[in-house]
Parts: sequence; C-alpha cells; structure tokens
Amino acid sequence: MRIFLTLLLLMSIQEIIAQNPITPPGMYIADPEAHVWKDGKLYIYGSRDESDDYWCSYTHHVLSTSNLTDWDITENVFASKGENDQVKFHDNLLFAPDAAYKNGTYYLYFCSPGKPKIEGVATSKNPNGPFVNGKQIKDAFGIDPAVLIDDDGQAYYFWGQGKPKVAKLKPNMMEIDKSTIIYPLDEKGNVAFHEGSSIRKIGDLYYLVFADDSRENRPTCLGYAIGSSPMGPFEYKGVIIDNYNCDPSSWNNHGSIEKFKGQWYVFYHRSTNNSQKFRKACIEPIYFNEDGTIDEVEMTSQGAGKPLNPTNRIEAEWTCGLSGNVRVSTISKKDIISEGLSEIKNNDTAIYKYFSFEDKLTSFEVKTSPNSEGIIEIRLDNAKGKLIGTITIKPKNENTAYKISTGSIKKINKGKHALHFTFKNNSDSEFSIDWFKFN
Repeated sequence: MRIFLTLLLLMSIQEIIAQNPITPPGMYIADPEAHVWKDGKLYIYGSRDESDDYWCSYTHHVLSTSNLTDWDITENVFASKGENDQVKFHDNLLFAPDAAYKNGTYYLYFCSPGKPKIEGVATSKNPNGPFVNGKQIKDAFGIDPAVLIDDDGQAYYFWGQGKPKVAKLKPNMMEIDKSTIIYPLDEKGNVAFHEGSSIRKIGDLYYLVFADDSRENRPTCLGYAIGSSPMGPFEYKGVIIDNYNCDPSSWNNHGSIEKFKGQWYVFYHRSTNNSQKFRKACIEPIYFNEDGTIDEVEMTSQGAGKPLNPTNRIEAEWTCGLSGNVRVSTISKKDIISEGLSEIKNNDTAIYKYFSFEDKLTSFEVKTSPNSEGIIEIRLDNAKGKLIGTITIKPKNENTAYKISTGSIKKINKGKHALHFTFKNNSDSEFSIDWFKFN
C-alpha cells in the first residue's frame, strides 16, 4: 500500500517548511538507512515500531522523497508473517534492515531475533518493493546488516552486536565468503560500538557509522570510524549526533549518512512516549573537515529545512530536547491522529531549534487539551535567556475538544533563535500541548 504524505504545514500565504521528525503522527520508523538510487530520489529503509512490549514489528515500510519535504510512504514492502509474508522459515520480528542495488536488482537485507539470530536477503526490481523470496544468509548470525558495493563491484557485508564483523559478499549478493570474516574496528571503536553498522565510501575513505554507547552508559549516539579499505582497519573518530535528551526513556540511536543534492545528512531516530521504542526518523545536515572528520551536530526541530517561521503553526512534537516527565505522545484519537506534548509536570522543559524571527510579533498562541492548566515561560536561545513571555493556561468548564490560549510577548530581535519552554503547574493538574504559534 502506497500513501502520499506531505509532512509539512501548509497555511495560507505561508512558506513551505520541513521539520523533524519526518514521519507523521502515529507512525514510528526507526533505524533509518538512507540511499539515493539511480532515479535521484532518496529512500529510507528502517524498522517499524508498533508496541511497547517488543522491539520493531513484522513488516518494513519504505520512505522516499525528491525534496526532503514531501514524502511517500510505501507500506508493508516486506513481511516476516501475515500479509506479504516472504520469510517462510520463521515468523520472527524484523529488526533494522539495509538495502543495495546491483545490475537492475534491489536487495533488502533483513535480520530477526531468536536463537540463533537470523540474517537474510530478499529482492525486488523496484526500490519500493515489494521484496520477495526472503532467504537466509548462512554464517551471518546477528543483527543490523549493512552493505557496501565498492567501485570495482565487490560487495561487503557488515553485521554484529558488541563487535562489528565484515565479510565479502559473493557475486550473487546472497552469500558471504566465510573465509573473509574479520573484526574491522580498532580497540577504541570496539569499546564504543554497540550495534547498527552502516557503511559508506566517500572519496577514497570508508566510513563506518554505528550506535555508539561511549556516553551516558547507553547507545544514544551515532559514532563513526574511518578506514582506507572496506575491510578496515577502521579508526574511531567520535560522535556525529547524540539523541540523549529526546525523551525521558531514550535508550538507543541507529542511522546512516547520505549525500542528497550536494549536501550530506545524518539520518537518526528519536524516542517518544517515554519509551525505548516508538522511535521516529529524523534528519540533520552534516559537514566534513579537510581531514575527513565530521563535526558533531545537534538535534533540531527544523531538520533538513531552513529555520522555522514562528508565525506558522508549530507542532509541539517537533521539540528537539526534553527534560523532566514531559514526552511526545498521541494526544487525540477521536478523529485525525495527533501528537504533542503530554504529562507535563512542574519545571519540565522543552526546546525548539531554530526559528527565523523577522516580523514584529506581539503575541503567542497555544492549543491545549480543554482541561490543561499551568504556565509556560518562554525564553530565547537557552534556559537562562531573555524571558519573552509568560502564558497562563486555565481549564475550560465547557464540553469542548480543545482550548486556545494567548498571551503577549516582549520584543524579539530579528535573527535565528531557539525557544526554551519551562512549564509550571500543580502536581495533580493535566497539561498537554498540541501546537503553538506567534502573531
């Protein structure tokens, strides 16, 4: 099933914007492996979260775009059970995949938990699938496959948890040469490596990107290492991005880097719903230094686009940093699925980066649930920045579906700014936010 979704807000006489996350409310695609194929479009292959009781799901979707703003979502391109079941030898969950293209065929590399963990491959003539005839890759027992086809046509297969492994793929792209299996990462990298290999060649260098647990005793970072050969050795270089503050229960990160229309990006995920699961794919631009290293980048709300226009409606779930109890979650199930900030407690905070302030703005408007009660303190740039407004939200007694509250704001200097919200409320009061905007 193919769905066209414009993941942006179109308001009358307002600019088109892109934002993080790139998946719509109610859809959770994690472990984004991005590729630009011969049609010039960018495709993301990832796992799909569907429950807090287990990781991932039994199906894969594919995201695709021509501009990083408008996205196609092709659903159920591959399944391990149920409709479109293409894995006849088990009915296990599907963890993080990767994809490759060679001689007119697209290859989807999949993996599943179990004893032992299983890795496999399915094929299609279309980058959106459906991928069919899933076959096990013998001698590759683990998770999180990644594939690189080098300039000479030789393909390499990466996988593993705790330590990465690499082996040459045979010409059929479905078998590894067992005799070539090695551990390609240096000692420092092996200490940081958790799982989630992703491999790219950039110029004469090879970049191994992976879930990195060198901070906070959890793999919230995407780290990387550089080598002069696809078999390594790869020298650990550091962190590209850290999603530690995306959710109170954020546990891991997993993603890739890819060049699209002249710009390199990192593709990663953020947790939601105060859960290690329910993860959403996000994008940030990245930049290389002359020595080939990559500068660490921060999470933003704007993602691949320009700074957001504060007079547009800003969805509350676009936050790029949370502290306290507050989390992104579904806030309405009555009609269209909506997400926002919920379960807000006293002194919780939320950060939004970045906005381009141009016009003289005088007021702030916020949509909340009708029973919401509390105060929002709005500061520029950081937690100790200029206090530009204090918005008081009072509950409504009427039987209404939502409430709009407004308040005045102080002068904001033109330019690029982050917004830092601090919430104040009683411990037993309800407080959730759907969207906000400036006028």
